[in-house]
Amino acid sequence: MTRDTLPAAAPVPGPVPELVVDRATVRFAGLTALDDVSLTVAPGTIHALIGPNGAGKSTCFNVLSGVYKLASGSVRFGGTELTGLPGHRIAALGIARTFQNIVLTRGTVADNLMLGRHTLTRAGFTATALRLPGVVREQRRHRERVREIAEFTGLGACFDTPVSLLSYGDRKRVELARALAMEPKLLLLDEPVAGMNAVERLAMAQTVLAIRDVLGISVLIVEHDMGLIMRIADEVTVLDFGRRISGGTPQLVQRDPAVVRAYLGNGYDRVPQIAGEPEKES
Repeated sequence: MTRDTLPAAAPVPGPVPELVVDRATVRFAGLTALDDVSLTVAPGTIHALIGPNGAGKSTCFNVLSGVYKLASGSVRFGGTELTGLPGHRIAALGIARTFQNIVLTRGTVADNLMLGRHTLTRAGFTATALRLPGVVREQRRHRERVREIAEFTGLGACFDTPVSLLSYGDRKRVELARALAMEPKLLLLDEPVAGMNAVERLAMAQTVLAIRDVLGISVLIVEHDMGLIMRIADEVTVLDFGRRISGGTPQLVQRDPAVVRAYLGNGYDRVPQIAGEPEKES
């Protein structure tokens, strides 16, 4: 499936806010995990956060999702200050996240995607337990929507399949689809192609591009596959030892001597292909 053949889906409703991380610092028992880091994710763009292991990428994601607190600095999503907000409040503002390690429940693909609708469910516990007509209608609408999301992410054929029977790559897609089921305006993707084979990586790259181009959702992505990052990202921020050492377009960043020394290596002289991408004629 290519971007041109992805099923149609409705763009995210309302304006997509800008994410601004301003001089963010995080410390743990004297260790500085993030040191005065700033970055901006413009609305409707793919922004990559790269760097060696231990550079501070996961710490940054944990700040954005309310797991870690800042020692100093601020994080704003549109007009809202995120610093100090609990994770469920941040999710309700339209920020969803996937994780490096797949975290799925037992049950079918549909069951897992329905979990992503919890922030959008209006019915209370009693009404749900009694299966009141309004609750039934709401659940039907949610199920119709998650089926659309399953189709969009290439999971339509296995919508009612137990996740335990899926391939590793499809389970990664279920986690992505569950995040999309929250109807986010900003999607945090933590190593979405880690462990995938070449075909799965290419398909995931196309899906991430469609999330930006078709749905209009902003994406902040952490990933070690430089072929994917350099092909799909609009902007790149590079961290090393908790500090921002470079930022800009992929073309600028990959030629920055500081980035080559810290991360890419001296043999890096061109944009690599996404794993599984056909060779381009020169």
